Amino acid sequence: MGIFSTIMTKIFGHAEAAPASGSAGSTAASPIDTNASSATPSAPSTPVDVDAVLTRLAAEKGQPLNWRTSIVDLLKLLDMDSSLDARKHLAQELHYSESTEDSAAMNVWLIRQVMQKLAENGGKVPEELRH
Repeated sequence: MGIFSTIMTKIFGHAEAAPASGSAGSTAASPIDTNASSATPSAPSTPVDVDAVLTRLAAEKGQPLNWRTSIVDLLKLLDMDSSLDARKHLAQELHYSESTEDSAAMNVWLIRQVMQKLAENGGKVPEELRH
């Protein structure tokens, strides 16, 4: 499973465990094929409020994590490897075409791209987080 697939699994899985407020109570993500090496998981049957899930996780962490603008903090929030190598791998997975040596530019692109891809795959992501 690729890094982005893991991000989706963790976020959508937390939505299953504790549906966002205002939902019908049975927000269930579709099963994810863990045998596919880099396949993107199936979109959930109902939109997952990504902002609500991540805000709740951040509150539970008890440490300030700026996941809205930092790919490093998003990965830390999800208990994932946030090293430069992991981020370079994620950039490759998401088809980043610029130099990965400029990690600041890559990181800005990555957080926006991850949010956009979450929205494309069944996540309810505020517009300001996608651009």
